[in-house]
Amino acid sequence: MTGGVRIRPVRPADLPEITAIYSHAVLTGTASYEYDPPGLDEMTKRFETNAANGFPCIVAQVDGRVQGYAYASHFRTRPAYRFMVEDSIYISPDAQGQGIGTLLLGELLARCEALGFRQMIAVIGDAGVNLASARLHAAMGFAECGRIAGSGFKFGRWCDTLLMQRALNGGAQTLPEN
Repeated sequence: MTGGVRIRPVRPADLPEITAIYSHAVLTGTASYEYDPPGLDEMTKRFETNAANGFPCIVAQVDGRVQGYAYASHFRTRPAYRFMVEDSIYISPDAQGQGIGTLLLGELLARCEALGFRQMIAVIGDAGVNLASARLHAAMGFAECGRIAGSGFKFGRWCDTLLMQRALNGGAQTLPEN
């Protein structure tokens, strides 16, 4: 499927499809530790805030439909963390396993490097179950940098959180310009 995929910035008109993709992930999976899916108003607010902070937000579109989305955001908001971003990627259930995540993450990495970020971290919920996410990140050069045992409780069980990290723009090997 990856041949007919168009990667582009998020538009306001995409937010209902993005909201539906994320709602499904919240209601059926453990990649997100939210219990109740946010509605369109909340998702709009989240994306507007992220865009206002200068972070890339992109979608994968196939035949006019949003099949996945990815964005970078603050890992933490304290000034010392300003060179590090956290990535988030969600794929429509019917488009999973078709290479869309690879395309989205590749583009997100390129955009974050162009913005001068030095590190990207993936915070993967329920590490023992969400193996596809861990494999995707590993294939894109991320390395495991930590695991937080029993950090989330969802669907009646404890979930571990996997942290994976990738250097951008030379990472910590040189000092930042600002």
